Amino acid sequence: MRKRVLSSVAFVALGLAACGSTRSAPPSAAAPVAAAPAPSAALGPVIDGPVLGPDGRCTGTPAGTATAIEPGIAECDLVRLKGKPATDVLVGESGKGQREVQVLYSEPGGRELYFFVNNRLDRVVKP
Repeated sequence: MRKRVLSSVAFVALGLAACGSTRSAPPSAAAPVAAAPAPSAALGPVIDGPVLGPDGRCTGTPAGTATAIEPGIAECDLVRLKGKPATDVLVGESGKGQREVQVLYSEPGGRELYFFVNNRLDRVVKP
């Protein structure tokens, strides 16, 4: 009789464990989970062509296709069109994973500040 009581208790415990499950089918082998691809921002921005370093010099030879200082030209094209190195260059990265560069030229008539995003002139400020 004692053996039967233990078996009944084990059976009830097994039944309670099964009731805690919300699955209607028996558990199957877990499928391997593929790692999510890293966002492109984590790899850094994709930049077309040579860029300015913190010292104001180009990291390569610019294509030299720009003929005027206007939105969309590359950082090195600005230096080429100006004909002299920048007074100061600040290179950073935005929270959006973009390369942001501020180029300052101190001219006899005042200062000129050029803002680049991913190697393209975004805006010019001449205070």
